[in-house]
This record gives sequence, C-alpha cells and structure tokens, in this order.
Amino acid sequence: MKVVERNQLMTATEIDRTVQRLAHEIVEKSGGTANLALIGIRRRGVPLAARIAKAMRGIDGVDVPVGTLDITLYRDDLSKVAAQPVLQSSDIPFSTDDKDLVVVDDVLYTGRTIRAAMNGLFDLGRPKRIRLCVLIDRGHRELPVEATFIGRTVQTSDMEIIEVRLNEIDGEERVMLVERVP
Repeated sequence: MKVVERNQLMTATEIDRTVQRLAHEIVEKSGGTANLALIGIRRRGVPLAARIAKAMRGIDGVDVPVGTLDITLYRDDLSKVAAQPVLQSSDIPFSTDDKDLVVVDDVLYTGRTIRAAMNGLFDLGRPKRIRLCVLIDRGHRELPVEATFIGRTVQTSDMEIIEVRLNEIDGEERVMLVERVP
C-alpha cells in the first residue's frame, strides 16, 4: 500500500505557534505548574512534550517534569504490530502518585494509544488526574477518549492519514495529509 501526499496542514511556524498556545492553555487550565508533569508517548509525543515544557518555562519560569512512555506492551493489537515488537524504554524520573499528568501525543485517532498509555501509567502509580494533549485530533474514535488540549481538529476519511514530521525524529518540520492508494 503506498501513500500520496494530499496537502500540508501545518508549517514549522504553525506547529511552533500551536505548541506555544497549548502550553498557555495547560498552565491556565491547571492553575499554574504546581504538581504538573508531562508524559510524552513514544515517538512524536516525546519531542512535543519537551517543547511544551520549554514553552511553560517561558511562561512560569518553572521546569515542569517531563517523562517518556513506551506503550508497546500495553497495545491491544500487539500481535498485529510485529512478531517480535521492538521495545523502547520508558523514562519517568519522578513519582506519578498524586500528580496532575498531561499525556502528550501527536495525533489522536481511535483512542487505543491513549488507553494503552493510561494502562501503563496506572502500573507506575496513582496520578491525581490524567489529561490528554494532542497536536492533531482527526476523529474516528473507537473508544470514549477525548483530548482536553487540542492543537488542531482535522476531519479525515478512513483512507487518509495524518503524518506529523518533527525535526527531532524526521529531520523536517510539518504536518501532512496523505492518502492511501491501492
């Protein structure tokens, strides 16, 4: 199955502006940064969480802790992903107990990734609250999961895919709408 690029949804400047806005929203709706921590979901949620934390430092002057979560073993489609899934490490260098956690990911689609992330987080402790921040919400939910903080909502068909490309991982910065072509 190949994919064809349809159009660019966000430029590097728009991604940066959106990250800044999301950081302000999170700080505002959290009543500041006290007891707040960000958890980036591996892969592209990790650099997004780091960028949001950096923006928060500019707002509040406080370093909000950032952790990395690998959800591979918590996926409900693990047998379909690969015969031998590649595990990356999770790195959450703080206690999640009684924390106000904001899980950060690039695209919210079916909700299954977030369900897996919550299972992983509850194995580590008992947070006070978990909220979700995504760069793009593309709809098509299969589980009752909604993001509290949304960069942009994009209506898509089942044949379309949102590709977020970030400098830290992809060496380029943009969000694309691509389509599967048989």
